[in-house]
Amino acid sequence: MTRHSDYTDLMGHIRTVMALGQASGLLGWDQETMMPKGAAGQRSEVLAELEGVLHGKRTDPRIGEWLAALDGGDPDPVAAANLRHIRREYDRATRTPAALAKEIARARSVAQGIWAEARAADDFAAFAPSLQTVLDLRRQEAACLADGGDLYDAMLSDYEPGMTGARLEEILFPLRDGLVSLRDRILGADDQVPNIAGHFPEAQQMALAADLATAFGYDWTRGRIDKAVHPFSSGSGNDARITTRVDEADPFNCLYSTIHEVGHACYEQGISPDHLLTPLGQGVSMGVHESQSRLYENQLGRSEAFCGWLYDQMRVRFGDFGIDSPREFYRAVNAVRRGYIRTEADEVQYNLHVLLRFELERALISGSLEVADLEEAWNSAFLRDFGYPVDRASNGVLQDVHWSVGLFGYFPTYSLGNLYAGCLHAALCQETPDLDTALAKGQPSPATRWLHDKVQVHGGLYEPAELIETAAGQSISEAPLLSYLDAKFTDLYNL
Repeated sequence: MTRHSDYTDLMGHIRTVMALGQASGLLGWDQETMMPKGAAGQRSEVLAELEGVLHGKRTDPRIGEWLAALDGGDPDPVAAANLRHIRREYDRATRTPAALAKEIARARSVAQGIWAEARAADDFAAFAPSLQTVLDLRRQEAACLADGGDLYDAMLSDYEPGMTGARLEEILFPLRDGLVSLRDRILGADDQVPNIAGHFPEAQQMALAADLATAFGYDWTRGRIDKAVHPFSSGSGNDARITTRVDEADPFNCLYSTIHEVGHACYEQGISPDHLLTPLGQGVSMGVHESQSRLYENQLGRSEAFCGWLYDQMRVRFGDFGIDSPREFYRAVNAVRRGYIRTEADEVQYNLHVLLRFELERALISGSLEVADLEEAWNSAFLRDFGYPVDRASNGVLQDVHWSVGLFGYFPTYSLGNLYAGCLHAALCQETPDLDTALAKGQPSPATRWLHDKVQVHGGLYEPAELIETAAGQSISEAPLLSYLDAKFTDLYNL
């Protein structure tokens, strides 16, 4: 056999793995959107069996043989990147027993349904046993992966390769003081922003959400939008789906959740078709993914220029809603107010929600915090960071789906994505001087094209930090984000 045939055979096998992973993802999407409630038990078994098949494919000894045969060569950049991803995933997969992988898939599926019911009932105690099961299984998996190292670091690698908890502390914790100071200045300002008021029917919200998705470049021939309890994006390549949720008293929830998820989906749709069903055919990390969704949602979608266009659209569709000018609408869209929900938080306070979760999940993984004490710990940390108590579990420890499906290590990537977005936005503004003119016409395309060319098209070709630093032309730091937030909200609140 030749090196070429070894690589061809390896990539053929990986293509099968990627295709089966897509099938598993579609089943997960269905579970969140359309699956009948009574199918939950059966779906958990189906997902567990499929995970068993996937684990067998991921740990096939031939992968190790192909990699060994290809070791030490001088492949082209695309092949080198594919081999880097395959080696990383093969090493992780072969360290995890097949029975454990299946049990994790089963437990996650069951826990997700129990979480949804407990959230609706504001009953953390009803969810705690399932969370304990998922936590125990994920800690077992992390122990297999960590090889004596830090369990949380092993989990982080699923979402942000090469990142560690200690490094996250270095780059995320400096945000806290600046954000708290800015928030306190805002909340103490005399010039507070207006509220929208009225009834915003679901059909009109969903129609406007679809128009926004189109404006931001979502390809409807390769996607669809549905409703879910917790908005998310699913899939990649030619099947990248989004979800949103509707509150008929608050259209911003639907509209900006949609723009956010479109950012994720456009990243996946924007990856070069040459990488389809290969390790490079998906976002390189969750931090990079969040950089796209947060930049779409905030720096573009909540900009004064775009809000002027959206104001006109809202007036046409909903009539009078208590705001009498584009400027006041811009201020309403970016209002900084007390609140409990991370996904509804303004740009100033959002990262404070994430830092709270980061601290708590690290404590859960290390064993310094027990599941039985999690709700109390959450409430105490929230009071510390926000200055008022949590009123109910669905506004606190039960608000996010992530822990129910075992996504420990995922939360900090939200704030990491905000840091990446801050760096990218600074470069975008320098290189696209006519951006506001286009946004004022409801046309984010100059920005989305720039992001496509600088970030999205590459998929997993580069490592996360390399990709962002090359696109932004600077080292990753919190400075651009804090500078952007300070300038924007100083203007909004006349500080």
